[in-house]
Parts: sequence; C-alpha cells; structure tokens
Amino acid sequence: MAWVRGLGRPERIVLVVALGIALGSLGAYIVGDLSRPVGWVGSAPLGPAVTSGFPRWGDCLIWLGLTVLWAVVSVGILRVRQPQPPEST
Repeated sequence: MAWVRGLGRPERIVLVVALGIALGSLGAYIVGDLSRPVGWVGSAPLGPAVTSGFPRWGDCLIWLGLTVLWAVVSVGILRVRQPQPPEST
C-alpha cells in the first residue's frame, strides 16, 4: 500500500467510501439480497425468495467479517504517518 502514501486526505476518504460501497455490494451478492425479487402483486410476492443457502446467523457473520475488513483497511488507509527525521550518525 505504498501508493496510498502519495494520496491526499480527500483522496483517501474517497478511497475508503469506494471500498465500503464495493464491500457492501459484495456482501449483498453473497447473501443473496441483490437477487431477491422486490415488490408484491395482490397478496403474493413477485417471485420466490432467493437466499444464500446460509442460515441467518451465517449471513450475519458474513456481514460482520466484511465490516471488520472495511474498518481495518480504512484505518490503514487513513492513518497519518509523520515523516521520520533523518538519523544522524
């Protein structure tokens, strides 16, 4: 992640937001939220409910893992490193 050091603070924030959106999309795809039909006709849903095949606690663990991953990477991206003074010998 050496290339991140050359980015300014606003660029780093945009990178963190984009990472959050990407991980959110990945999580929605994994647990099947993107493939579920939306809406109702009369008293019936538009189609059968599609799930990930994981139990609900498994979906929760997937979301928790992606959230922790996003938080850890974001801290690494947003961390401000002070330049070290040159060592004199």
